[in-house]
Amino acid sequence: MRIPDIYQRLAELGAKPLHSRRIIRAWLHGLPLDAGNRNQPSELFLPLSVRQALPTLTEELENLARLRSEHPGADGSARLLVELADKQMVESVLLPRDGLCVSTQVGCAVGCVFCMTGKSGLLRQVGSAEIVAQVALARRFRHVKKVVFMGMGEPAHNLDNVLEAIDLLGSEGGIGHKNLVFSTVGDLRVFERLPQQRVKPALALSLHSSRAELRARLLPKAPRITPEELVELGEQYARRVGYPIQYQWTLLKGINDSQEELDGILRLLKGKYAVMNLIPYNSLEVDDYQRPDGERIVEMVRYLHGRGVLTKVRNSAGQDVEGGCGQLRARAVDVINTRRLRRSQQN
Repeated sequence: MRIPDIYQRLAELGAKPLHSRRIIRAWLHGLPLDAGNRNQPSELFLPLSVRQALPTLTEELENLARLRSEHPGADGSARLLVELADKQMVESVLLPRDGLCVSTQVGCAVGCVFCMTGKSGLLRQVGSAEIVAQVALARRFRHVKKVVFMGMGEPAHNLDNVLEAIDLLGSEGGIGHKNLVFSTVGDLRVFERLPQQRVKPALALSLHSSRAELRARLLPKAPRITPEELVELGEQYARRVGYPIQYQWTLLKGINDSQEELDGILRLLKGKYAVMNLIPYNSLEVDDYQRPDGERIVEMVRYLHGRGVLTKVRNSAGQDVEGGCGQLRARAVDVINTRRLRRSQQN
């Protein structure tokens, strides 16, 4: 379901635009759909036909994103396994300091070698109503004032739905534009369309290497934009909207933590309106990649920060509860498939 479908449904019930806005606003803030205010209760504002349909509409909207399980982390975060209406599952993450990470696809087609989500491939797009439904669900638990589109999926591959969600969250959802963070590997359509939007989000660009050939190996299906081209496009957008680009760099021991890469980062980002986010790889299991030692990470931050590139370490939220994006869903899918196999064997 997309956001225009909800407005159309409300119009068919007899809601005028001002009625629809109040209902949508209540939903986005995790409130009952008939939530009024002190001066104007819903029974004095909403048409009778709309009020009578609210229980059915509430159920329809709640079915867009239902909480399947919650996994609190020691860092104050909580990973949410969210079930969509067709029983597909995505992940949302309640972040410390009133943030929320949402998913924009079931699976992903980029195939980043260090990402669990990419291993399943792309299963389907997440509709704009399903994207904002993750926010509505999260706001039943906590205050949310920042939404990052960094969960499962590549937002640029679902651009129309993501931009619809951003527009609604930046208006009726009451979230500041720079607190909506669009993450991408660098699809050119992003740089064409984001400047044209009413709500212009902040931008997070997945860099991961200053060397084009290594970046292509790490992000095998990302657009073939060189790091230099990507940074230049990011710089143009940052100067236009007035807030810096966040560059994402998943730290992989022995792969992209070398002195050569540090000097490459300086070459690309020094003097730019940018923040470098170093994200130590979340190695919960035995796999092909490991995070650098803590001492090495500290050295990298000091080296970059001391030479003019604002650098922060961003650990994945909830690393003690299947912290890598896609791990929680993968575990749930494994459980479901095991149960199905057992039932088929018993039959």
